[in-house]
Amino acid sequence: MTEKSNSFRGIQIIIIAAALVIIIAGINLAQSVIVLFLISVFLALIGTPPILWLERKHIPSFISVAIVVTVMVIILVMIGALVGISFKSFSDALPFYQMRIEEQITEFEALLTSKGIMDTDKIVLKYVNPETIMSLTAGLLTGLSSALSNIVLILLTVTFILLETSSFPVKLRAVLGNPEAVFPRFTKFVIDIRHYLIITTLINLAAGILIWAWLSILGVKFPILWGFLVFLLHYIPNIGSIIAAIPAVLLALIQLGIGGAISVAAGYLLVGFILGNVVQPKLMGRRMGLSTLVVFLSLIFWGNLLGLVGAILCIPLTMTLKFAFESNEGTKWIAVLLGPEKSVEDIHSVSGNPSLREKKKKKAYEKTED
Repeated sequence: MTEKSNSFRGIQIIIIAAALVIIIAGINLAQSVIVLFLISVFLALIGTPPILWLERKHIPSFISVAIVVTVMVIILVMIGALVGISFKSFSDALPFYQMRIEEQITEFEALLTSKGIMDTDKIVLKYVNPETIMSLTAGLLTGLSSALSNIVLILLTVTFILLETSSFPVKLRAVLGNPEAVFPRFTKFVIDIRHYLIITTLINLAAGILIWAWLSILGVKFPILWGFLVFLLHYIPNIGSIIAAIPAVLLALIQLGIGGAISVAAGYLLVGFILGNVVQPKLMGRRMGLSTLVVFLSLIFWGNLLGLVGAILCIPLTMTLKFAFESNEGTKWIAVLLGPEKSVEDIHSVSGNPSLREKKKKKAYEKTED
């Protein structure tokens, strides 16, 4: 009997693994459609609070959605115009900056050779290639613009999602056949996701504005472009702020020399430290409910699967998976592995065993009975 159950469990695991492979392959093949949908959901979650606020002011739902979507269109057009002009200028000047980088690398190699360090060309080109970094920056922004090329379709999808926001709970109750049903866990999950996206967006916006102002003061070219890059890449946990700083520091090195590059790097470090280690923890708290290792692994997984948009939205996507695992008793252990450090009592409660506190209460009760 035990052998049959073990055999059945092994077959079940193989089937689940095969299904996961098929699902991941399907997501990869339908990447463009899924990315479009994710961008739409991202914008819809950010636009939901002002719509709910307008509805509380007794403004009809359709008019509230029209107002919010119009504001989104205006903001996106303004940002697109400013960043687009700056990006075109940067693209036109990119060959010149690559030539200047090559000249500085040559000078650096000559300096190392004069100090008795041989084969410096191999060392520099193998481990440090600033020319490639500048090209990758241009490619990154080009890839983003291609992802947003269907902006009209994205805004239409956002509009329909927002129109369904207020009626979705009613429809869900009708499907379940319980008009009085409430969904506290699902509501808390949606609020946490929305809270994370809104707070992160505001913090990233502050970081982008501060970097833009700092680079403008120092006289680094294309400050709007670098500020937008900071805003965008700060969504990527752990490494986003580092990636955003590299092209601006290289450009400052070309323009202003070593002193200017150090000043730019110091500004990035200061902004990243204050917003990432002081402001964000106070506003965000421990709402993510994910371990540090899981955050890093989710960045790698979703980034490879869905590209830049997957890297930006890796935390909300992993939080969604965690919520789905928590909702099923058979997969709740996976949610525990995805979450932060758990106490022994939490582990007992997840596994279905009585917690230590309950055991102590039972023992104390038995003693009083004796």
